[in-house]
Amino acid sequence: MGGTFDPIHLGHLIAASEALSQLDLDRVLFVPTGRPWQKTHYSAAEDRFIMTSLAAASHPRFAVSRMELDRTGPTYTADTLDQLRLFHGPGTKLFFIIGADAALKLGTWHGLERLRGLADIVALARPGFDLETLKPERHWPKVAVMQMPGIDISSSDIRARVGAGRSIDFLVSVDVMTYIRDHGLYITGPRLRA
Repeated sequence: MGGTFDPIHLGHLIAASEALSQLDLDRVLFVPTGRPWQKTHYSAAEDRFIMTSLAAASHPRFAVSRMELDRTGPTYTADTLDQLRLFHGPGTKLFFIIGADAALKLGTWHGLERLRGLADIVALARPGFDLETLKPERHWPKVAVMQMPGIDISSSDIRARVGAGRSIDFLVSVDVMTYIRDHGLYITGPRLRA
């Protein structure tokens, strides 16, 4: 499951749990992006890795990889999937799980042609997402859409709430909330209330 995870939230964990069940997966590997080439503002890689690790520790079939964080330069999904394919071998079926909003932009991704043979893409549709906008023939023939439970949480909203001094209880795990508070992440105004 790839993403910036800035921060990782309970919606990500619920999505991963749903993917385990619906796709009959052995495990979900969270891969925080190193230097996302399509984004300019994001928290330090180490902070995002630690928060993702804290959150993933809540489930025995969740794991976190540093593979993109330890690469130099921009990180591309095709390179990550190449690495995973080499590690796991050709007999392992790989799924790359992303938000439906990211799936809409697949046509702009670096190495899109390479991606086609490396993994099946699963787009997670948030509540209220118009599934008609994600027609596979328009974006990628291997996109499967998985409808998520009615929980609409976004990392950008969490960052804004922290910056405004509002509570993020029940949006992130207690460990992630503590890490955000203790390291002063996303503060633009009053500190996060515990």
